[in-house]
Amino acid sequence: MDTHEFRRLGHDLIEWIAAYREGIEGYPVMSPAQPGDISRQLPRTPPLKPEGLEAILGDLDRIVMSGITHWNHPGFFAYFPSNSSLSSVLADLVCAGLGSQGMSWQTSPAATEVEDVVMDWLRQMLGLSEAFTGVIQDTASTATFCALLCARERTSAFSQNRGGLQAEAVPLMVYASDQGHSSIPKAALLAGFGKDHLRLIPTDADHALRLDLLEAAIQADLAAGRKPCALVAAIGTTATTAMDPLWAMAVLAQKYGLWLHVDAAMAGTAMICPECRSLWNGVEAADSLVLNPHKWMGTGFDLTAYFVRDPEHLIRVMGTNPSYLHTAQDGEVRNLRDWGIPLGRRFRALKLWFLIRDQGVEGLQARIRRDLANAQWLKEQVDAAPGWERMAPVALQTVCIRHVPDTLRGDEAALKTHNLAIAERINHAGRSYLTPSVLKGQQMIRVSIGAEATERKHVEALWADLQAATLGR
Repeated sequence: MDTHEFRRLGHDLIEWIAAYREGIEGYPVMSPAQPGDISRQLPRTPPLKPEGLEAILGDLDRIVMSGITHWNHPGFFAYFPSNSSLSSVLADLVCAGLGSQGMSWQTSPAATEVEDVVMDWLRQMLGLSEAFTGVIQDTASTATFCALLCARERTSAFSQNRGGLQAEAVPLMVYASDQGHSSIPKAALLAGFGKDHLRLIPTDADHALRLDLLEAAIQADLAAGRKPCALVAAIGTTATTAMDPLWAMAVLAQKYGLWLHVDAAMAGTAMICPECRSLWNGVEAADSLVLNPHKWMGTGFDLTAYFVRDPEHLIRVMGTNPSYLHTAQDGEVRNLRDWGIPLGRRFRALKLWFLIRDQGVEGLQARIRRDLANAQWLKEQVDAAPGWERMAPVALQTVCIRHVPDTLRGDEAALKTHNLAIAERINHAGRSYLTPSVLKGQQMIRVSIGAEATERKHVEALWADLQAATLGR
């Protein structure tokens, strides 16, 4: 492909994306594809001769689109918001077009310095002090893995430079809520702690970690000769957006010498609104924290913001410095290859730079406040409607509900079947998509509000459809 063909097809693809976004509400939100539907339409062997890309737009419509679940659809209420603002789409195009490799300052100075600046912009937007320094990771799972590696090395006085955890005299312990994200147990396993050394602490009626049980677990481990190492606080759990008592957890972390990591993957975006920051009181005591601008904020997947209080410790844990990567500027600049797991780094910062400049802080705040208000509206409807129960507080934009007819009250098996049927009717109708889930043994329906295109009318339509679905319509 030469630049002339690239220009022509590129314009066609931009037009295709624009038309898709303009008409997105006409698609069923959840893909209707069945296993194998897409692959059966693709050739089993690669083309031997060049085909060109002339027919690619037709194949996108004919083959690909039936297998797409539309995360930017205004009726998307499943999982979590995963917005890809159009400014971010353009930034990704620039990133791919430049093809820059940002593993060190010298390999693309702008990739490092733009990231430095926009991460500090984000720090200011979140109300964090200058004690925190930010770096972009791919996902929150990676950032949490980095946090537990840093915790492991601080507690073990850099066991990685000796025999690793295998040579330690006592096992190191990790603590988190039993409502925390699955990436926390995964990170603990990959970091070598072992499943036996992960304590998932039960939660209270609001689904937040219980401090009394946390401290009891820490003391029991100390009495048994084990060494407390890391504590993960969930600010916005996956199931319900429950808020762990961060300030009190910070006090315990200080008392017992624990590394405190804050997982605010989805909820962290809300902190650009000052009125939401009370939800993470105590965050300044954290050793590390993570949030995903690629969720609610709109930078487009993948872009995770990881903030640390001690970047030199992160570099010491993550850094390698072979001679072939040495440059003359190493003493003056940040080489971001030493701030995470991968050596290679995409120019992801462009997405955040484009988004913030396109919408401004006030524009982003207005959209978050709209979603918070829509969630409160739905909460009020559920609370006032006979037969409906709300399963958790509505701290942000997730509303957890279930329908409980009088004839099924007390029969959890029947209630599970009933509420799964409601969710299935909604999802297969195509106007909306939401996630059924289980909370402490009880079937529920999660409504996660936050797609960029979702307005009050879409939430109202979902509520009407939910009520109709209880009648089998």
